[in-house]
Amino acid sequence: MEVHTQGRRASLGFWAPIGLLVLVCLPRSAGVTSADTQPRTHLALHPTFAHDVAPIIYQHCASCHHSNQPGALCGTDAFALLNYQDVKQRASEIARVTRHRVMPPWLPEPGYGDFVDDYRLSDEQIQILSEWVREGAPEGRASEIPSAPQFTDGWKLGKPDLILEAARPLSVPASGPDVFWNFIFSPSLKTPHYVRAIEVRPGSNLSLIHHANVVLDPARSARRQEKVPGAGFPGMDIALEHGPFDIPSHFLFWKPGGAPWVEPDGLAWRLDPGTDVVLNAHFMPIGTPQQAKPTIGLYFTDKPPDRLPMLIELENDDALNIPAGERDFAVSDDFRLPRDVDVLAVYPHAHYLGHVIEGYATLPNGQRKWLIRIANWDPNWQAVYHYRKPVFLPKGTVISMRYHYDNSSANPRNPNSPPRLVRGGNQATEEMAHFWLQVLPRGGGARIEIESALLRHRVEKYADDFEARISLGALMLARLDPAGAVNVLQQAVQLAPKREDAQHFLGIALETVGRSPEAIAQFRIAVALKPDDTQARYDLARTLVKSAQFVEALENFRQVAAADPRNAQLRLDFGELLMRYGQPAQALREFEAALALDPSLKTALRDRNLALDQLQMH
Repeated sequence: MEVHTQGRRASLGFWAPIGLLVLVCLPRSAGVTSADTQPRTHLALHPTFAHDVAPIIYQHCASCHHSNQPGALCGTDAFALLNYQDVKQRASEIARVTRHRVMPPWLPEPGYGDFVDDYRLSDEQIQILSEWVREGAPEGRASEIPSAPQFTDGWKLGKPDLILEAARPLSVPASGPDVFWNFIFSPSLKTPHYVRAIEVRPGSNLSLIHHANVVLDPARSARRQEKVPGAGFPGMDIALEHGPFDIPSHFLFWKPGGAPWVEPDGLAWRLDPGTDVVLNAHFMPIGTPQQAKPTIGLYFTDKPPDRLPMLIELENDDALNIPAGERDFAVSDDFRLPRDVDVLAVYPHAHYLGHVIEGYATLPNGQRKWLIRIANWDPNWQAVYHYRKPVFLPKGTVISMRYHYDNSSANPRNPNSPPRLVRGGNQATEEMAHFWLQVLPRGGGARIEIESALLRHRVEKYADDFEARISLGALMLARLDPAGAVNVLQQAVQLAPKREDAQHFLGIALETVGRSPEAIAQFRIAVALKPDDTQARYDLARTLVKSAQFVEALENFRQVAAADPRNAQLRLDFGELLMRYGQPAQALREFEAALALDPSLKTALRDRNLALDQLQMH
């Protein structure tokens, strides 16, 4: 879904600047407007549809199977299960798929995490269905049949506060491989808004879409991947640029079949003006050519967040080198928490060779606490799983990911026949090993400390991960560790010498530790790589002033002032440099401009009087 993103390994399974909101198939009976549909789980001697089966079907099956058109809401053939004839026609199939726990689709093993919307059937319910079929699927008394649930065809939470529509439709062929496509939306917002829920509508044909990830792109980096503006671009898992302080916080993963996830009070997420929204959608050919033009509905709240969650990702894609025929290829990753956290949700992600998925925590006292276990992974039913109660993990806990892959012909989901060597990658025929947790850190500064520890973990794993190094270096500067930042940023510059931001950050670190000549060299490189970077040019000018290189400093200040004329502090600094260089008349103009922009600048008022005094003396 994943974030998610830091470097080439971060993805929608993912990681994005805000993250991923979840909606799973059959999560709850939202949208149901009927009378009681709670299942009766007693073991009836002679079960009937009216008394025993209808409550089970209406509670656990109807939220996907409520129309003959959108049956693919859960990736299944289209059929409804809203009356006796519907269910009787499928009775044998229902007994079979429930007996083998294929349906309802719920991947986590019982006893390995207590999740909201655990809609697996009990043993008693499965036995009722089987016994009912064995006895000929009797209807029973029609008067006892509960009212069928009613489902809205429109937005499940009512009209959204803001609706985003794709600029261009996507043509999905009648047949062939699944299509993964990214649509870019640009909300017209003038002020920040807080989002409590999100819903995706794939277009006129609900059967076309399997699931989608929503990703926030404050840097608008997705646009650079479009060949035609507004058309979007292909890709299953995508990597987007983000700043070191844009820590992913929410899961934004959508799958049809139930109600959108609504964030609890205090946990809404922020959408800022200028931020693009990317919809990473999975489309399935359905036998006829289709046009898909999805929309996204956003639901706002006036309550700003008072708690700041974050996403923790474990992953080890570089270890994925799965030989053809290998039935149990294991991949692992471990991360030690530097602070106390409460785990709110978990999201495991793999592709079609994934088999056994395990995530657990080893507490400081050695006790193991299971977070999730899936004995038979199926990416078609992947979801985010929210805990009924937050799971507390103290500082020093080690979070572990253990994934097993089956690359043999015995794996019915193997995309390659015959099997072939599979490595890590973002295509459906490649593999991923990602394990995400949404956590609430405890204590001030905990998010930055945890994010720094995660980045160090990546740096230790990947010698060539530029993004992890530049992000870690920036966070170390923010945490007042410039000496440590110098070493990390030097590594980043070696990996990507043409990246202006790395040269700039390294210059800041060098200047902070008093190595001004080296800092000036880095700033000069940054400005040469990106001449319109006013911040890098400003830092160069200020450092040149400290080194008494006034001529070059003046020229850089002039360019910065021309590019950012409404920056009061910049005009003040420029004026002070002009004073030092013996140009009080020009300095006076800068001090007066600074005061016009910000009358509260006492230093500008003092300097203006000094400039006037000098002019009167001459």
